Amino acid sequence: MSKNQDTLIAPICDSIITGARASLTTYDGRVTEFNVAAWLQAPGLSNFPVSLLVRYSDGGAQREVFVDHGKLNAKGKILLAGIARLPFKKKIEVMKIHLRSAVPIKGLLVDELFVQAVQTVDTRVDRLHA
Repeated sequence: MSKNQDTLIAPICDSIITGARASLTTYDGRVTEFNVAAWLQAPGLSNFPVSLLVRYSDGGAQREVFVDHGKLNAKGKILLAGIARLPFKKKIEVMKIHLRSAVPIKGLLVDELFVQAVQTVDTRVDRLHA
């Protein structure tokens, strides 16, 4: 059985990570969620299965969550999108988006990548009640 190959799509900037609101859940502990969408091209790989995933560091522990799975179309293109639900114990410090496949993907083209917190930390000051 061959080992899966991960191709880095992009690192996510700290302001997106720190701007995400964390929630406390019964089973996962603290969790933060991000909308993730990637429009990708892998020339030469038609009808090939791939997965979009988020890798992140949680206080030194490396974690990963899957966002979406699909098959490249006949032209080697795909849109993968979903909500990345990231449980953490300490703090999300480094976050990167990856494409996983059974073979190495050479010449991956990223047409567009969208990453946004589902809920953001509200930093506004309510001056009406001051």
